[in-house]
Amino acid sequence: MSHMEVGVRTLRNNTSEVIAAVESGERVTLTVRGNPVADIVPHGQRTRWLSGERLARELETRAADPGLTEELATLAGHTIDEL
Repeated sequence: MSHMEVGVRTLRNNTSEVIAAVESGERVTLTVRGNPVADIVPHGQRTRWLSGERLARELETRAADPGLTEELATLAGHTIDEL
């Protein structure tokens, strides 16, 4: 993501260009007399909140490595010295 600084006057005179830059993924810092006062950032997708129960169900069905469960079960209860 790129970044640019824009003064209040520039924002007022070139609003559509600044908005177009933000829409394309650019982060803009708004300045007043050269001092940063605000960031204008692209709107991100909100992450969904999952309950612990739902998360557990999702993780059970979306295991990246099915063999990992067996390996962890084999290792469970062992210390590093025992391995």
